[in-house]
Amino acid sequence: QVQLVESGGGLVQAGGSLRLSCAASGSIFSINVISWYRQAPGKQRELVAGISRGGMTNYADSVKGRFAISRDNTKNTVYLQMNSLKPEDTAVYYCNAGPTFGVGRNWGQGTQVTVSS
Repeated sequence: QVQLVESGGGLVQAGGSLRLSCAASGSIFSINVISWYRQAPGKQRELVAGISRGGMTNYADSVKGRFAISRDNTKNTVYLQMNSLKPEDTAVYYCNAGPTFGVGRNWGQGTQVTVSS
C-alpha cells in the first residue's frame, strides 16, 4: 500500500507561481513513476506531468515551458513548480503513483489550485 499526500495548493493571480509537493510513504519500492493529474469542474481528469525514479519526464502540451516536475528520491517527494499560471489551470491537482508511465493505482486526496484573472 502506498500513501500519497499533496500540499501546496492555493489561490494565486494569473501570471503567478505555485509549487505543489507530493510525499509518498508505505510500499514505495513499488513506485517508479509519480505523476500529477488535474481535474477541473465538469471536465475529465487529465495528465499534467510525470517523472520516473531515474528522472525521465513527460508533460502535457498545455503546460510545457511553464511547469517543471522534479523528484527528491531521498525524501520520496515529487514537486510540481507551476509558473505563468493561467485561469484555465484552475483545478484539483492529484498525485498518482505506479510502476510505469500511465495511470497508476495509487492516488492522493488532491489539492485545490485556483488562478484568478
